[in-house]
Amino acid sequence: MLAMLALATQAFAQTKTLTPPSTTRLKATAVAAQNGMVVTDEPLATHVGVEILQKGGNAVDAAVAVGFALAVTYPTAGNIGGGGFMLVRQAADNTIRAFDYRETAPFAASKDMFLNLRGEADPKKSREEGLAVGVPGTVAGLALALEKSGSGKFTLAELIAPAIKLARDGFPVSAELSDSLSKSKEVLARWPSTEKIFFKPDGSILQPGDLLVQKDLADTLETIAREGPRGFYYGPVAKKIARSVESAGGIMTTEDLAQYEAVERKPLRGTYHEYDIFSMPPPSSGGVHLIQILNILDGFDLGPLGPANGQAAHIRVEAMKLAYADRAEYLGDPDYTKVPVEGLISKQYGAALRKQIDPDRAKPSKEIKAGNPIPFESDHTTHYSIVDKDGNAVANTYTLNLRYGIGLVAEETGVLLNNELDDFAAKPGAPNAFGLVGGAANAPGPGKRPLSTMTPAFVMKGGKLVLVAGSPGGSRIITTVANVIINLIDYKMSLAEAVAAPRIHHQWMPDEVRVEPDVPPDTVWLLERRGNKVVPAAPWGAAHSILVNGKNLQGVADPRAAGAKAEGY
Repeated sequence: MLAMLALATQAFAQTKTLTPPSTTRLKATAVAAQNGMVVTDEPLATHVGVEILQKGGNAVDAAVAVGFALAVTYPTAGNIGGGGFMLVRQAADNTIRAFDYRETAPFAASKDMFLNLRGEADPKKSREEGLAVGVPGTVAGLALALEKSGSGKFTLAELIAPAIKLARDGFPVSAELSDSLSKSKEVLARWPSTEKIFFKPDGSILQPGDLLVQKDLADTLETIAREGPRGFYYGPVAKKIARSVESAGGIMTTEDLAQYEAVERKPLRGTYHEYDIFSMPPPSSGGVHLIQILNILDGFDLGPLGPANGQAAHIRVEAMKLAYADRAEYLGDPDYTKVPVEGLISKQYGAALRKQIDPDRAKPSKEIKAGNPIPFESDHTTHYSIVDKDGNAVANTYTLNLRYGIGLVAEETGVLLNNELDDFAAKPGAPNAFGLVGGAANAPGPGKRPLSTMTPAFVMKGGKLVLVAGSPGGSRIITTVANVIINLIDYKMSLAEAVAAPRIHHQWMPDEVRVEPDVPPDTVWLLERRGNKVVPAAPWGAAHSILVNGKNLQGVADPRAAGAKAEGY
């Protein structure tokens, strides 16, 4: 296979001059520090995290404070009305912990809940109505992480306090927030309870410099600070949330909220060249398919080809297709379906899939079926990365699903509600909002957690932490994280270069390669020549990352995310 790749690359080079490594118009800046680093989508929340580290908190303490702060300052995706996944590295014993606080379906959910009378998938039901709202997991998840891995120096109330102040006193609306509200005006304006928070009395969106005050959200946060997660999942707050969901056509009840639990799961571990890769297990598909893609690529020597080489891009695309085909077939909630994780992430299975890659031809997606891993058994989200002075680390990705979720603020709570249940497969083969298809393993059902692509990740070498990474981006999250890792390891880029470099993506269905504007024309030409349909796409993802070299930390905020900030001390 390596010889075939080398010959194909040589033949191509003789017929067309390759563009040198791209000098992308996107430029990222690395921030250096030695005592701690926080990188998030929003500067106020970043600073909240840094202040907790400066006061002696560890990475998890800071992550909890940031999570609640983003619910106030970054309502497009920061939340207490959604859910996500947190990966934690405990430096004292060098262990990795994985906290799953993914939303769950109400117990009245059924496999046909998002179908119309003709038996077809109805996107309106799964994205716009109360039926789309999953039981929120963020409050329980952040509290669980604090209990298990916090420093013990801060109470939950102390970590929520900065968020309460920001909600009650208000903060000036940034240009980025105002623009985001404007883009979602139609979704938000459907709900009077939302309109009164994010709109002016004359019906216009809040403008840059306007003060955003969220009194109801401050009251809800104070209740959680006072009573812990119980203040969210029981009592008046829970009743108001359930009532708002019901009024929007949903089926979530106070009983659903009361029975929600965040859980700790065993993290996944893989290897890529001489590095260890850690990420989330199902119901996130991110860790499985990040490791699977890297396993397939592990048998290729991509480094000498260079990041702008079209042949290398072709190989990466083919690996992505194979992984996403398996995702559609096998991945779902592990509490309800058997997911062959060990087989999917095995080196032997990766080698078997590698043999299917033709260096001269793009295999059409219709010719790619899910593989058989059994014999090998043994658009809007936000991610933040944190490392403290002792080497503890957090990679946290959480979401409302689409921008502002369903757009509904539960009356008198200030809580924006998710539309996360769109991540179920409404029926086998029906695409969700990101074009991903799934099968019976990811069908809706009572209490089930919908499949996710969120991919918080750690890269380690010789037991030492090297990289903390993750990204938003819907279906493109997995490949975004893979691109950053490949850029660092194979192409020896700096972290700033690795994050800013142009990205490519293929998710099996639809059968198209999506490329960012800065992907070189020669690369596009070769992908098309190999038989790919190449579709230009706007820049995607926000791979906020931290590189660790002993005591030296480098934080990079992805330049694709306007307003994002890395800050250390």
